Amino acid sequence: MKFTRREFIQTAALSGAGIMLTGAETLRAQGERKKRYAIVGTGSRSYMYQEAVLKTFAGSCGMTGYCDTNRGRLERAQRFALSLGQPAPPIYAAADFDRMISETRPDVVIVTTVDGFHHQYIVRALELGCDVITEKPMTTDDARCRAILKAVRRSGRKCTTAFNYRYSPPRTQVKELLMQGAIGDILSVDFHWMLNTHHGTDYFRRWHSQKMNSGGLMVHKATHHFDLINWWLSAVPVSVFATGKREFYTPAMAKRIGLSGAHERCHTCPEKVQCAFELDLEKNKNLKELYLDNEHYDGYFRDRCVFRPGIDIEDTMNVLVRYDNQVTMAYSLNAFNAWEGYYVIFNGTKGRLEHKAEERVYLFGDGTVPGALKGDGTYIRIYPLREPAYEVEVWTGEGGHGGGDAVMLADLFSPVRQADKYLRAADQRSGAWSCLTGIAANRSIADGRPVAIADLADDIGYPDYPAMPGHEEPLPMPLKA
Repeated sequence: MKFTRREFIQTAALSGAGIMLTGAETLRAQGERKKRYAIVGTGSRSYMYQEAVLKTFAGSCGMTGYCDTNRGRLERAQRFALSLGQPAPPIYAAADFDRMISETRPDVVIVTTVDGFHHQYIVRALELGCDVITEKPMTTDDARCRAILKAVRRSGRKCTTAFNYRYSPPRTQVKELLMQGAIGDILSVDFHWMLNTHHGTDYFRRWHSQKMNSGGLMVHKATHHFDLINWWLSAVPVSVFATGKREFYTPAMAKRIGLSGAHERCHTCPEKVQCAFELDLEKNKNLKELYLDNEHYDGYFRDRCVFRPGIDIEDTMNVLVRYDNQVTMAYSLNAFNAWEGYYVIFNGTKGRLEHKAEERVYLFGDGTVPGALKGDGTYIRIYPLREPAYEVEVWTGEGGHGGGDAVMLADLFSPVRQADKYLRAADQRSGAWSCLTGIAANRSIADGRPVAIADLADDIGYPDYPAMPGHEEPLPMPLKA
């Protein structure tokens, strides 16, 4: 997509801006020198960061520019800034990313593009002297991961990976209990994540359905889960073995549920009236404005048929991981379940911790709260060795991803950061260990053999993790039967 700065200046008037300010002029208009942010990728995920910079932390943060491949979404982002009472930041085509940096001079670039392009903007932003905040996963394959790690070392700049699940109160509480030694030192983990046929289905409609864009669910979705385990254990993965298949979202399944077969997309589907998997973009204001109204710019369809033959990601995955502290994990991810959420079980030398979290139904970008927890579907239970089990009152929070989004955004954007004994902030090291677990799983699925993380990248560095109970500390004798 090619368009000029003059064209963007002209479009600013359409949303009531009157004139287009440069990034520096925008911040001067806001009255003080604030920390400067620019965003590349203005799809649905970017709005959490836009609101944080333009509203929640507007006293200390300012937006200098937006960059994207889709002009319509750029203009919508400008209108959003205006709706919050802020000047409309200047907008740039993806090909003009370097020009955006030189003209608007951001301190930090926020990367919320399609996953497969994260590395391009992370590396270039670092080279141009900016710090980076990137959405998860940090990247989608090992070569791109190595490139990011080298760019961080070369530039001396900071790369933050936004792992909001760490900040969710119940998940932080699990970390607290493990740090306290509630079950001693951990020997093994069973972790099972279920995506339902609302949210799980949605990955098969969008750009995520191609591994070249997302790395598949083993990278795009499971990066959250692998990072949680790394952080919960204060450990890093050593080897991965995985199996995977696509058996639910297939043309054959379309016929089994009574359709004539797969079609191109919901909007033009001749069988959409009887299909329970239809996504009607016309009915949702957010989805219509973000995607349906902007298709003519880039041809991207947000509502592709989930049963079409061209999908190359799995919907059923099982993984075995060994960590550097000798803990082993059995993990599964399925994208067609009756409910959404997870079970995680830690088996330790002094007992067992079980945590279940059930999430509410939502579609990403439709205006509902992503990852909101059901109170009656969430618990933490401790089973001490040879003693009665007990349930722990679960910490709660409001907002997206179990209350984690607001806490993470405060950690990212507040001018005064609070000390955090859980060390939840994640940099490129945590981003690498997490995505490399999924990358190794993808390679294992393809090759049918275990994959060593060391064969994918070296010199990653060890993340900053809190201390955990060791494997050599004395243990109390269990009660006699």
